[in-house]
Amino acid sequence: MNIVGLSKRFFSDHRSLNGINNALVKTVFSGRKPIFGFYGRSFHELRKTGNFVVPRVFSVSRNLTTNASSSSKQPAFLRWYLRKLESHPFMTKSITTSLIYMAADLTSQMITMQPMGSFDLIRTARMASFGLIFLGPSQHLWFSYLSKILPKRDVLTTFKKIMMGQVLFGPVSNTVFYSYNAALQGENSGEILARLKRDLLPTLKNGLMYWPVCDFVTFKYVPVHLQPLMNSSCAYIWTIYLTYMANQTKADS
Repeated sequence: MNIVGLSKRFFSDHRSLNGINNALVKTVFSGRKPIFGFYGRSFHELRKTGNFVVPRVFSVSRNLTTNASSSSKQPAFLRWYLRKLESHPFMTKSITTSLIYMAADLTSQMITMQPMGSFDLIRTARMASFGLIFLGPSQHLWFSYLSKILPKRDVLTTFKKIMMGQVLFGPVSNTVFYSYNAALQGENSGEILARLKRDLLPTLKNGLMYWPVCDFVTFKYVPVHLQPLMNSSCAYIWTIYLTYMANQTKADS
């Protein structure tokens, strides 16, 4: 078999599957005389019926090799996290959000801590439990719901998702956050309502200057299964401010 001739024919006539088949057949099987049969039919006959699919095998093999090599280049921790995200999405997102809230609260305490002060670990536990019990699960459900009712990624659909977040998800999650944190600090219903009147509206106003940019990147460019992670990552900076607001002194009821 002339390998050089085969390669020349293969690359010179590669624009269509039929051209590749013809190049292979003309090189390997010259003439119309059958060389050997395949279930009673010659390769020349098989060529007529278009049964040569070797190039598709080459293409699949190349794609598999490319995907495997790109996957192997990912850091081991990232591969492990993506596997967990696929096998246990609900729990993985909840724990991730809890850890981000924990880190954000510790950062907030470091910023406002007095020179001889110490960390309030009970406060940090409150923030982490909120991420685990409420925000992580609610983000999972919210982003999955938005991807079903608004599956497109164009600019108009992205702005619709941002608007729904500012009108629905943001006010509800912030209300639950302040109420949950105040209740764990022993405040009664009157004190919780007074705190909401004092802190909720300024929080929502400040959120309008921060979250639309984060949401646009999240909804436009991030895959749905990674959107809660992206949202929680943006929430790291936001939560530094939020935990500071949530742990101020009681409001006058």
